[in-house]
Amino acid sequence: MVRCPSCGQSDTRVVDSRDMDDSATIRRRRECNGCSMRFTTYERVEAARLTVVKRGGGREEFDRDKLAAGFRKALTRRPVDPGAAEKAADGIEAVLRGEGVNEVPSRRIGELSMERLRELDQIAYIRFASVYQSFEDIEQLKREVDTLFAERSDSAPGQTLLPLDLPLPPGATHRRGAAVPARPGRRR
Repeated sequence: MVRCPSCGQSDTRVVDSRDMDDSATIRRRRECNGCSMRFTTYERVEAARLTVVKRGGGREEFDRDKLAAGFRKALTRRPVDPGAAEKAADGIEAVLRGEGVNEVPSRRIGELSMERLRELDQIAYIRFASVYQSFEDIEQLKREVDTLFAERSDSAPGQTLLPLDLPLPPGATHRRGAAVPARPGRRR
């Protein structure tokens, strides 16, 4: 029931109805049968609430913007479409709502996020995974990177990966496993 903003009467009629650009919103022109004032209302479908069940048992409402912010952080300075974070968050929200449940474990959102990032950009995936999976040491991180390398070589037959031990440029030396270029005018 819609009330007239001028006289407060609930007896109104719809004069015109149109879908907006996103087709999730309907614009209606209405006229009050009491005072004849015309006014506009916008109607939008409200989706069912989606609750995230955290690891510790706590619950909070699903926040698409929080998810998109996490994607943006992982994709910072990566060569991907500027809207990739928003699209990924939209895609994950659609998957979750499509499952038809009201409560989703945070683990499920993390898994979907990692899958999406793995498809988008492998560096962003490693960034996200290093935080999400709380790698205990460099060995766990190395295993994850090795898995990515193995998948990449499997998906691109005939493509060879360069060894990680590349020859040093002239004048460079090793220091704790990293190549350090020689500085002009300094002796080592």
